[in-house]
Amino acid sequence: MELLSGELEVEKHVKYILSVEKNKDSFESVTMEHLRMNGAYWGLTTLDLLDKLEIVDQDEVISWVMQCQHESGGFAGNIDHDPHILYTLSAVQVLALFNKLDVLDIDRLSDYICGLQNEDGSFSGDIWGEVDTRFSYIAICCLSLLHRLDKINTEKAVEYIVSCQNLDGGFGCTPGGESHAGQIFCCVGALAITGSLYHIDKDLLGWWLCERQLVQSGGMNGRPEKLPDVCYSWWVLSSLILIDRVHWIDKAKLARFILGCQDKENGGISDRPDDAVDVFHTYFGVAGLSLLEYPGLKAIDPAYALPVDVINKIFFGRK
Repeated sequence: MELLSGELEVEKHVKYILSVEKNKDSFESVTMEHLRMNGAYWGLTTLDLLDKLEIVDQDEVISWVMQCQHESGGFAGNIDHDPHILYTLSAVQVLALFNKLDVLDIDRLSDYICGLQNEDGSFSGDIWGEVDTRFSYIAICCLSLLHRLDKINTEKAVEYIVSCQNLDGGFGCTPGGESHAGQIFCCVGALAITGSLYHIDKDLLGWWLCERQLVQSGGMNGRPEKLPDVCYSWWVLSSLILIDRVHWIDKAKLARFILGCQDKENGGISDRPDDAVDVFHTYFGVAGLSLLEYPGLKAIDPAYALPVDVINKIFFGRK
């Protein structure tokens, strides 16, 4: 890609991510209090992609993560909060970044996730029973990282995901739900991890996904007629890579859109140019650039949403 590596404000983004964590009274920190585990995953993975994770006190992070584990085996978004499958995956991903999955009681944790699978193969997010294909992806991704995918009914899990496929090739959050790029990533990612991508009409889905790129800005949206948003640089791009249709979009134009959403003075990336930055969009912007093979960034795995070297350690015991 013909881009200057200096266009990404690496040092400023690092400084921004660290400032979000340090300033507990800031608006962003307060509004993220209930989902701090997700924020830790977004921020720390961004630092790793920028090859700056060593500046973090990993013992402090791991200690905090383990304090968020509930007696059920699942993890909460913060200490003394209720457990949810969303935060459980983020906790596992954070520990994976530091190569510390061995601190977990893996059987206890995998039992928690298995207990959330329903008769039809779907997954609930927690004891209250909300069902969503996001939770199917999270369960499959999490158990795969823990080498415990055999503990669930994978066949039924795949059947449920396939039942959420629409006539346009996309996927919704439940059967009949509107196709959405975020849900499509969850379904495609889960099917990729389980070796089930043959269920997808790759040309039909690829066409729907590449139509998410807006001609004027080069950015991606999540559904037809919506504004572009940096986070869809990840949801759409990773899905296109997994179904081998990424060559159908203008990658250079997308990279320019992401870079145009940076706060070049204070660091961080926003959803669209000149909007307020946050750690969520900073992560998905950098992750998107990683998928675009932007110079100087570590490679990220499009299915597991973790750096490739982290995945290699988990599955192959090597860097």
